[in-house]
Amino acid sequence: MTTPPHRLVRGQLLHFLADPGPADDPATWQFFDDGGLWIADGHIRAAGPWASVCAALPPGVHEAATLHDYRGRLVLPGFVDCHLHYPQAGVIASYGRQLLAWLNDYVFPAEARFADASEAERTAAFVVDRLLAHGTTTASVFATVHPHSVDAFFAAAEARGLRMLCGKVLMDRNCPENLRDTAAGGIADSLRLIERWHGRGRLRYSLTPRFAPTSSPEQLRLTGELLASQPGLHLQTHLAETPAELDWVQQLFPERRSYLDVYQHYGLAGPRTLHAHCIHLSTAERHSMAASGAAAAFCPGSNLFLGSGFFDLDASRSAGLRVGLATDIGAGTGFGLLRTLAQAYEVGQACRAPLSAPRGFYLATLGGARALYLDEHIGNFQPGREADFIALDWAATPELAWRMERCQGLAERLFALMMLGDERCVVATHVMGEVAFVR
Repeated sequence: MTTPPHRLVRGQLLHFLADPGPADDPATWQFFDDGGLWIADGHIRAAGPWASVCAALPPGVHEAATLHDYRGRLVLPGFVDCHLHYPQAGVIASYGRQLLAWLNDYVFPAEARFADASEAERTAAFVVDRLLAHGTTTASVFATVHPHSVDAFFAAAEARGLRMLCGKVLMDRNCPENLRDTAAGGIADSLRLIERWHGRGRLRYSLTPRFAPTSSPEQLRLTGELLASQPGLHLQTHLAETPAELDWVQQLFPERRSYLDVYQHYGLAGPRTLHAHCIHLSTAERHSMAASGAAAAFCPGSNLFLGSGFFDLDASRSAGLRVGLATDIGAGTGFGLLRTLAQAYEVGQACRAPLSAPRGFYLATLGGARALYLDEHIGNFQPGREADFIALDWAATPELAWRMERCQGLAERLFALMMLGDERCVVATHVMGEVAFVR
């Protein structure tokens, strides 16, 4: 991907500097009604009022720069999806049984088809393009047990210049034979993939034990040792999604105090570790995760679809836990974080703590970047960050246009966008400054 040396972006800029919290602290974000970005070599050089950004440009830059004029559109950092299974794109909207039955009936057969490398390549291209169409520029992605499924996804992401995390599923028990690896074999495959992809361009590798029930103690032990041996690696898995899952973990690991304790015992909860769902946790467990540096992926659409329960965002924040937002394709029913934000609001209502728009858009951008330990690279428009961003149409549908005519102030407009918006709002998605998708 070649990037012109200078780009200027004009539009209604919004980005976050910190979590707005339950009081929506206005000091935690910046909004410029007529804003500007100066991008050089794919990185943010300056963000602020358009006139101020232009006035500070070196001589000749304004005239030579490529201009992207999004006046009247909302310009945000690219969305960050903290948890999805790209091989499950073909089973989205399969009849919603409970988690464990749903895995056996739909997910495992879908993943078995990835023994065919061409299926992985076709799906990876489709998923990456749909993420861009929905405004998502970074994601933490599960492949399958097949090493070539990781190759396919990373190749598709690399071709589009994306910052992505992905990993081969580690699964050596309690799963179909055609999706089973071995403790030693799974680690050997992971090592080869790490050597091939980790740190290549904007790509990073995530060790990926599916969840504790499908990995033997030996596989978990070896995974923890590999994670500790290479400090730059990431890890992704599932935690405390359903009560039945908790009971199963207790049967399989009777010597451990809890599901979380299984991961902690094997060194799988700490910085750069991401645990999807985290619904059925105690207050002490949330505090323990936060203290270790582990993060949670909030998957409201998936949790509603499978009836798994309600993630307690306020309790997680009170504990100091890092939290990002996630679609959880394919239990989630769409690739878009705008739709996922609306579902997160509904989950918050069930928990007597409805999600506000500022906190929602924080979770979808900087919050996700922090959960993935990527906030030094992405998540806001601070100087030096990579220039992944999206332009959104406030009035992309007749319903939104009608509602926007009656909105008072930024917060109300953002909330209407969060509740009524979808992929039709995405005017353009930029990666390292370049247009990667345009509607």
